[in-house]
Amino acid sequence: MSTDYQQAREALGVRLRELRLSAPGGRLTGAQLADQQGWHKSKVSRLENGRTTPTPDDLRAWADATGQPEAYDELLARLRGFESHIRSWRRQLSSGHRPVQDTHLTAHSDASLFRGWETSMVFGILQTADYARHIFTRYAELQRTPRDTEDAVRSRLQRQAALWDPTKKFHLLLWEPALHTLVCPPAVLAAQLDRLAGTIGLDTVELGIIPLSASMKIPPSTAFWVYDDRQVIVESWHAELWIDDQASVDTYLRTWQTLRESAVYGSDAQAVIARARRAVQPRA
Repeated sequence: MSTDYQQAREALGVRLRELRLSAPGGRLTGAQLADQQGWHKSKVSRLENGRTTPTPDDLRAWADATGQPEAYDELLARLRGFESHIRSWRRQLSSGHRPVQDTHLTAHSDASLFRGWETSMVFGILQTADYARHIFTRYAELQRTPRDTEDAVRSRLQRQAALWDPTKKFHLLLWEPALHTLVCPPAVLAAQLDRLAGTIGLDTVELGIIPLSASMKIPPSTAFWVYDDRQVIVESWHAELWIDDQASVDTYLRTWQTLRESAVYGSDAQAVIARARRAVQPRA
């Protein structure tokens, strides 16, 4: 399912292509434009196909390089129009959870460094199939949306292949209450905690846990993801907020760094997980 955000980014890409092909000095090839700006050869294609969000500097360079500097204001206005975009759950989930998971799968494929903060449940990228199944079922009930639980679980597990991709890094922060939240049967939570403990030591994952006893500089508020220091995804009860403007992204990066100061890692994180595991009722 294509989102409004992605449609707007693709529309901007179409406009960029039009400017390149209508340059007053003669149409530029993508390779010529990339060479002229000192960009990687794939950048022009990614921008024109809506796979990468341009920065204001990218747009200025594009307008100048195509001999149409007057187009910059228009391009910037288009960019500002979708830098912060609310994607309502009602619209996104109209066909079930699978399309949303596929959208995130695409976003993951385009990024290499991920910073995450979660307060109430285990990160999707680290969930077991059973745990994810209960999460999707509960949210489908809440949002009154179609149930495509098994398809959604398969898409979520497909995303987890990135954990074994050496080109990707996941720096994750989890608040201790997420280890105790019984959004599933105790046996499922116990297995999930075992899986979580097993991710500590993966060379692609840095998992920090903030214990309830930790001193914190700021309150542990809304969960969020930061992709490649350029995009933030925040979830609320009614919508997802996708944020691209750099000032806001920087705010979330500072928030993440501040939270990180309260986290424990390695054997200390294992101890927090083990404590939660002991608190789970024995399996039936």
